Amino acid sequence: MLTPEENELLTRVTGDAPMARLMRQHWTPVCLIEEVAEADGKPLRVEVLGESYVAFRDTKGRLGMLDELCPHRKASLVYGRNEECGLRCLYHGWKMDVDGNVVAMSSEPEGSPLMDKVRARSYPVREWGGFVWAWLGDKDEMPEFQPPAFAPTEDTPVSILKIRVPANWAQIHEGQIDSAHSSSLHSSNMVPARVEGAAADEKSWYRPSTDKSPRMQTETTGYGFHYAAIRKPIKNAQTHNYLRITEFVAPYYSLIPPNNNYRVASVIVPINDDETAFHFLAFGGPNVPSTEEWRKFAYAVPGVDVDHKWRPVRTLENDFLQDRERMKEGHFTGIDGIPNEDIVMWVSMGSRVQRHTDVLGASDLAIVEFRRLMADAAKKVAEGGAAIGTDSKVPQRVIASHEGVYPKETDWRTLVDTSNVTEAAE
Repeated sequence: MLTPEENELLTRVTGDAPMARLMRQHWTPVCLIEEVAEADGKPLRVEVLGESYVAFRDTKGRLGMLDELCPHRKASLVYGRNEECGLRCLYHGWKMDVDGNVVAMSSEPEGSPLMDKVRARSYPVREWGGFVWAWLGDKDEMPEFQPPAFAPTEDTPVSILKIRVPANWAQIHEGQIDSAHSSSLHSSNMVPARVEGAAADEKSWYRPSTDKSPRMQTETTGYGFHYAAIRKPIKNAQTHNYLRITEFVAPYYSLIPPNNNYRVASVIVPINDDETAFHFLAFGGPNVPSTEEWRKFAYAVPGVDVDHKWRPVRTLENDFLQDRERMKEGHFTGIDGIPNEDIVMWVSMGSRVQRHTDVLGASDLAIVEFRRLMADAAKKVAEGGAAIGTDSKVPQRVIASHEGVYPKETDWRTLVDTSNVTEAAE
């Protein structure tokens, strides 16, 4: 149980809040590449950690991200003209390039010295794994961009769905690292079956277990923590365990145990204290679904399930379009799509959970670890320390979740051991 003060540390992600400062010590996935794919296309408003920016791709295909408001009279550049290698403000015609240089001032006399004195604030960006990543912290302290575990190479296949969720980032992360809930909430989509390991097709996911009450074990790492959910398998339950090992890579993403066709991850980026950009990924397997297939499978299709700003059509006001007749017929939730089932739970809690009032059980061990780890990490930053994960010796590209049926004497930690990689890095 967190105190109200610790809950504030965990959930506040705007302004000078310690958690916001922690996150700005990491490269942040601020939008999808597909949102800014067109040269001289429509500028994109980027909202993250309580701030607003504008991203655009110029005539030469270069990507830039600036503060949203024009340095002149603070009109929004989101509505500006993206043309001839710069973003031109509609108000007075000031034009900025991708590096923030003012290259034209229509309202000023020709040769005005003001042009050399003014810059728009720009942010370093990288394109990788389907995301645009931005460095939002001090440029003098900017580390080299590190490929994430879900895209260790540039050619790793990654399919992403995106949903803007009216809930705080922490309760969404807690949902993604909570293995116990899947056996109930997702029971109509994650079906027990006599399979050798987790499997998937275009209709459902399958698991070799009917056990709804996993035993949990956690271990802290330099980049976050991992944990094992230990269940009885359908076959050989006397001699074997079914292990599902989840990785939390602070502060933005989790690696969910894979299936036979692809691996799974979630990328969770705070928009502000009460809204979050939730991304659900399929990546890096022999049969990764296309982006279109992935969004259709999860009922997260733009123009159908989410609007042009990624807001879901299923809301608290319309009861998330829950179908009670389907529930009577056997569907557990009456809601289509694994992420949508999760979103109902996250949003129904209120935008920010008051954690000092909830009651945790044995299956919530990973939740306890997440809260303790991240509240302590925020305290450390508040005291002037480095952010969690910034001094980890483990390259993110080698981190991986895991699942499978193993003899009971198997120590799950050996399945995700990165000590050899750590030693090599040193």
